Amino acid sequence: MKDKTIDYVLRATWQAVARMYNEEAAKFDGTMATGFALLSIDKEGGTPSTTLGPKMGMEATSLTRTLKSMEEKGLIYRKPNPNDGRGVLIYLTEFGKEKRELSKNTVLKFNEAVRQNVSVEQLQNFMEVSEIINELIQEKRIFNHTSASELA
Repeated sequence: MKDKTIDYVLRATWQAVARMYNEEAAKFDGTMATGFALLSIDKEGGTPSTTLGPKMGMEATSLTRTLKSMEEKGLIYRKPNPNDGRGVLIYLTEFGKEKRELSKNTVLKFNEAVRQNVSVEQLQNFMEVSEIINELIQEKRIFNHTSASELA
């Protein structure tokens, strides 16, 4: 552990989690991105497509591909946003709601497995460290250079 950098551990862990979720989702003809989208869409009121990307931390092009695939599989449908003539609301179909429940149970199972193997204190420390890292990044307190000349 002592030779590994923090970013390496984060990246390796996230890749392992993503691989695990994708392997599980594949059993149900899905992907981790699809499962995450299902969980991010309001199951009753729909969700504006413009808020979905930031909510999921996905780039617009990746989100567009994911939503297109979900629509083709009958998981979602789109309707014009009555409050914004240019916008679209994404809704879950009944099939989408079923798959959403499956995704939710998968996430809960993962969380329960971690909680059974990690102490409350360890999990709390992990959450606190993750929050600090996110704050450092959001507040640009790591790489806050204003120009390339400052790097020299």
